[in-house]
Amino acid sequence: MKLLSCFSFIKNIRRKGQILAMLMVVFLRGYSQNNILVFQSDFGLKDGAVSAMKGVAMGVSPGLKLFDITHEIPAYNIWEASYRLVQTAPYWPEGTVFVSVCDPGVGTQRKSVVLLTKSGHYFVTPDNGTLTLIAEQLGIREVREIDEVKNRRKNSNESYTFHGRDVYAFTGAKLASKQITFEQVGPKLPNEIVSIPYQEPSFDQGKVKGTIPILDIQYGNVWTDIDKKLFAKLGIKVGDDIHVQVFNDKAKVYEGSVKYVNTFGEVKEGVDVGYFNSLLNFSLGINMASFSEKYKVFSGNTWSIVLSKK
Repeated sequence: MKLLSCFSFIKNIRRKGQILAMLMVVFLRGYSQNNILVFQSDFGLKDGAVSAMKGVAMGVSPGLKLFDITHEIPAYNIWEASYRLVQTAPYWPEGTVFVSVCDPGVGTQRKSVVLLTKSGHYFVTPDNGTLTLIAEQLGIREVREIDEVKNRRKNSNESYTFHGRDVYAFTGAKLASKQITFEQVGPKLPNEIVSIPYQEPSFDQGKVKGTIPILDIQYGNVWTDIDKKLFAKLGIKVGDDIHVQVFNDKAKVYEGSVKYVNTFGEVKEGVDVGYFNSLLNFSLGINMASFSEKYKVFSGNTWSIVLSKK
């Protein structure tokens, strides 16, 4: 009898352990989606488009926590939408759902998708190049096409030009509020996305080459994709001058030298500098002025930069 009681006790412990494990799985699945919904678009804030998207989301679930990256993406600039996502997303908790709408092809055959990254973030967007940098840096765990029969705002089928409101905000809200699972978004697609081509940073024959993906818009600083490890191959130290060439396609837009500094305060007002920005990528600036405006240097996948020792 004592032996049977012992076996019964062990079975109970195992059963309780299995139940606890199941509860942990349920908890972790719930935690992986955290009711956070983050928007970005090229809509601007001059009209009610952004408010309409948020209204749809709140109609799905008033308990959602709504935030913004930006709604000042230049109109139709898919490349900048891609960069702003990768600039921001890694700082948000796992399970955050992002809705990104820069959609010059709205109403055409481009796919509407949700990408789940290896970092556990969700991106609801047209598959038009917006996911280029996110897929590269955070990795693709799975991609699903949005089933617009099941995941579209009710009575919106006659609207062809505002998928941000009718499809993306609606689907993102359902996903973030756990009203649907990722599997219920729609059919699984190959782990591929539409990608915008650009020059990868490289070192060759004493020169570092890279792209100018974005501007630090408020101050006119020029940000590149050249990291510290690659830059170090030049053997340039703080205080040295750097020879810089900037191209748009094959046309040279700028050539000159800048002083390598840690911070703008190391030089006088109006001095051109090279420094590493908050993402630890090489950047160009002028103390108390705009490098972009002065030298007409802008950004995008066609803009490139070459650095060398002066």
